[in-house]
Amino acid sequence: MDAFIELPGRLMADDANYVAPLKLERRQSLSAKTNPFFNYADVAFWLAFEDGKPVGRISAQDDRRIPGIGHFGMVMAKDDPAVFAALFDEAEAWLGERGLARVQGPFDLSINEEIGTLVDGFDTPPMLMMGHNPRYTGARIEEQGYGRLKDVHAYLYNADEHTPKWIERVQKRPPPKNVKLRSLDQKNYDRDLASIVDIFNDAWSGNWGFIPFAKDEMEALAKAMKPLLEADMVPIVEVDGEPVGFGVCLPNLNEATRDLRGRIAPFGWTKLLWRLKVSGVATGRVPLMGFRKKISETALGSLLPFLVMNQIREQAMKRGIRRIEMSWVLEDNMPMRHLGESLSGGKPYKTYRLYKKTLA
Repeated sequence: MDAFIELPGRLMADDANYVAPLKLERRQSLSAKTNPFFNYADVAFWLAFEDGKPVGRISAQDDRRIPGIGHFGMVMAKDDPAVFAALFDEAEAWLGERGLARVQGPFDLSINEEIGTLVDGFDTPPMLMMGHNPRYTGARIEEQGYGRLKDVHAYLYNADEHTPKWIERVQKRPPPKNVKLRSLDQKNYDRDLASIVDIFNDAWSGNWGFIPFAKDEMEALAKAMKPLLEADMVPIVEVDGEPVGFGVCLPNLNEATRDLRGRIAPFGWTKLLWRLKVSGVATGRVPLMGFRKKISETALGSLLPFLVMNQIREQAMKRGIRRIEMSWVLEDNMPMRHLGESLSGGKPYKTYRLYKKTLA
């Protein structure tokens, strides 16, 4: 597993924009002891060796909540068609033995974690919990008989730049009296977490590939995010006292760990805490946002995302965060694409691709 985790850093050593994830976090994410995803799925990992050295890796997942469809993920290999072919042959055979006729991916490991292969936006480093891979990866996957399934986008919001007049008018417009925008209540963290899970599962239930966050999955995610969470960076919207929407913005951990090469010992913790809590980071990411369906399709619902992002922007600026990534956004999620394009001033700055294949 150590070799599996360390392989990308070795293959990407010459890519100035690659950021190695913290090895401790990767071990927890890929372990059945610490990742609740393994409660719902069977997972296998492979390493390809050449002359005794690891040169490629892949995973396969059989999520029992998704009948008939298997997933692959964690793809990283040297630029060699034979290595990719060997990896995919193993993963597909494993999935086929389980009676799965269709394969989709990459998912690292589920749709609620990292997804997709970067196909556009290689000139900047990834934000936390977003991937970065060699440019040839997409073409090598397609050589194994995979076609495009879905694209997801990332938008970059320059918070200190001039906001379009119409957005300023929307954000400055007083919300109706029955609407309250408040911050996450740390004293009632479990209560607010339960509300966020409920809103998210309702808001996203109609989207492609949706799998509801199970309670243990969200608890694990919340535990992982808690050291990064600032209450004012998690706005919650209430209508008539009922929570109906939320947004989450996290400081970009990748910016703080970029030169640590995935290691936090012996002095990595000191550097990390200093950069996050004292010197600060200039970038952040909004990984989660959602609004109940009964609200999202109303005139009020079209206003609320801008109000949430305005609070995130104001609080981010106070913390020295100047650029905020909104990701990931499905290519056919037009309301969120509209929000992203309105705030970023145009098209996405990164695109990740998901692939599909029917097994013979």
